[in-house]
Amino acid sequence: MLYSRLLLAVGLLVATRAKAADPIRVASPNGAIEVTVHLDAQGRPSYAVRYGRADILRPSRLGLVLASADLTQRLKLVRADRVTAVADQYQLATDKRASCTYRANRRVLHFAGPAGGPQLDIEFQVSNDGVALRYVVTGKSPDAQRITAEKTTFSLPAGAKGWLHPHAKAGTGWAKTQPSYEEYYQQGVAAGTASPFGEGWSFPALFQVGGHWLLLTEAGMGRAYCGSHLAHQSPGGEYSVAFAQAPEGTTPTATVLPKGRLPLRSPWRVLVVGSTLAPVVESTLTTDLSAPATTAVQLSAAGRSSWSWVLLGDKNTTYDVQRRFIDYAARMGWEYCLVDALWDTQIGYDKIAELAQYARTKKVGLLVWYNSNGHWNEAPQTPLNKLFDPASRRAEFARLRQMGVTGVKIDFFGGDGQSFMNYYQDLLTDAAQAGLLVNFHGATIPRGWNRTYPNLVSMESVRGFEFLTFDQANTDQEPTHCATLPFTRNAVGPMDFTPMAFSEITGRQRRTSNAFELALSVVFQSGIQHYAETDEGMARQPAYVQEFLRQLPPRWADVRLLDGFPGQYAVLARQAPDGRWFVAGINATDQPKTIQLDLSKLGLKAGALITDGDTNRSFSTKPVAGAGLSLTLPARGGFVVQPQ
Repeated sequence: MLYSRLLLAVGLLVATRAKAADPIRVASPNGAIEVTVHLDAQGRPSYAVRYGRADILRPSRLGLVLASADLTQRLKLVRADRVTAVADQYQLATDKRASCTYRANRRVLHFAGPAGGPQLDIEFQVSNDGVALRYVVTGKSPDAQRITAEKTTFSLPAGAKGWLHPHAKAGTGWAKTQPSYEEYYQQGVAAGTASPFGEGWSFPALFQVGGHWLLLTEAGMGRAYCGSHLAHQSPGGEYSVAFAQAPEGTTPTATVLPKGRLPLRSPWRVLVVGSTLAPVVESTLTTDLSAPATTAVQLSAAGRSSWSWVLLGDKNTTYDVQRRFIDYAARMGWEYCLVDALWDTQIGYDKIAELAQYARTKKVGLLVWYNSNGHWNEAPQTPLNKLFDPASRRAEFARLRQMGVTGVKIDFFGGDGQSFMNYYQDLLTDAAQAGLLVNFHGATIPRGWNRTYPNLVSMESVRGFEFLTFDQANTDQEPTHCATLPFTRNAVGPMDFTPMAFSEITGRQRRTSNAFELALSVVFQSGIQHYAETDEGMARQPAYVQEFLRQLPPRWADVRLLDGFPGQYAVLARQAPDGRWFVAGINATDQPKTIQLDLSKLGLKAGALITDGDTNRSFSTKPVAGAGLSLTLPARGGFVVQPQ
């Protein structure tokens, strides 16, 4: 502190000293978004966000409470650094965009807390598509510091509406597997509505604020923090950050709340902002704000996969059926086949090794399922109790790689506590060292880890297709749910919904058309896209449908939202690495929906349209050419356009 004062005295300090009453501002590079920070007379910091002339957030609170200090009040502004430009460019194989460019204006505010205690820096980065803020606790204490509460709030203007995912109570649900982010989004609820389970709302949370849109989430999760969500109560539309619940640790005594040595960094609080929904769907802020890969192993491989379990169940995790599904993947030109739970008892390690070698002769990678659990769930599916202990995990991963297995699907995690944030990253690190891809199920949301750990190909964190097989109520919800996810869950990272079934579900009446299901292969994005349809069901489809699914690229280069509204309909275009655009749309409503498209904006001059036939279980196709395309989708119908 003395050194800083000396620098100020001689005019060498590049930062500026601000009075407590003076607002501090930082704007996006294009000037459309502006953040204003204020410190009141009681030393309480707050911030507000404007987009053009519109208030996106009213003055909202900032600060952290530590076990050793309250860094939410009686703070003094030491200095506000000058605004600096941030520029980053990187490549991703498993997300919505392959080549990502991030440009933002950055400003760091330095606050002094209690004398001799920890100090608080607040970092703001404002890009053309949103705002990010995070905390850095600094000081000289050699002891680990514990954060007991975060006081960040998001105060929405009057009249705001939300598309919100209820956060589950820890240790509830089937076999105590909650929270696993597997609820339905509530549609257009008034801001300030209390959550139904008493535990708040999950990230990502979507709001309509006047004529603008706001998506809240978090990114850049390190090892010294827990996952968070929005609190149960939000009086007057002011949402606050809530930490993981007490049971959400990897052991009964494991760390749940944030704890670490100084400097201790929080994840980024991310606000994606736009006058339309396009920035929400197209933004890459979740990975922009996450750390680049630091390990020497740069393993990543996107693709498509066959999968028997969702329609055929546990009893078909057998050698003969899985060999059949390897052949299915090979016929379709897909890169993977997933063998789900119980393979260790119903097939065995030796025969899995045989399947893996057979798959390689077909140019198909074999993926196998694991139960994550230590103490935290009661799910009986095996293999279990193999991965939590580090020595056991590394030995198991090494064995799999020697067998020729390509990757693992790990299921049934136990929450968002800090110890779980570390467990996820330990799994990714050890899997990368063994040369294995990873897919997390029954898991927390993506927070940009697929940039930091390129072997992370996907995460579930969604009420996926499997729920349609459980009861008719879930099946009835599918259209609305699917039309909500592009604007919410899938907007923040790859999503293993496991879409697309043309076959009937035993004992259920599917509400969506076959063309709706086909469209999900493009509307939804996952690093590895696991298709629900079986080999026999695929064989019954028209040749042009099968060919479309062969032609889909294993990964995407870019995405554009063409039209849509949460819960009602969605039309997206995704670009193949060779530059061609695939277009798909779904109508979730009970009435026909007419959609007008200008394909020339994509440079798409001609293609093949596949949409609903005479019934919702049939297809029709025709060539399309020229700029304009007018489509009337039937209730719960869909379409795709395959470029030529």
